[in-house]
Amino acid sequence: MPLLDIAYGPDPERGEKHGTAHGIIALGDEARGWLALGGKASGYIAMGARARGLIAMGGISRGVIAMGGQPAGVLAMGGAPAGVVAMGGAAVGVLAVGGLALGVLAAGGRAASLFSVDRGHHRNGR
Repeated sequence: MPLLDIAYGPDPERGEKHGTAHGIIALGDEARGWLALGGKASGYIAMGARARGLIAMGGISRGVIAMGGQPAGVLAMGGAPAGVVAMGGAAVGVLAVGGLALGVLAAGGRAASLFSVDRGHHRNGR
């Protein structure tokens, strides 16, 4: 596996799209590596429009720690997060914190769960 692999845009010789970038550091439309950056990124640390990895950041991200527009993971932070611990706009999780929070334990502007506290400190559930 090379240290750095870059595969962006069309290949000048063939006029076709480059394949997937594979490397410890991978940059490209599709990237796979320890640090992957690109449109569709997969790796230990992945950043891109669609990111998947241990730590994932991007529009649609999946990982143990996920951040972005629609993250999902153990710890998810962003616009519409889903996970064990979810923090953000419309959070769904076991522990959810956000403008709209849905979960077993929830807190935020509007919270719905077994045990929740909304902005007005009204308790729902037991």
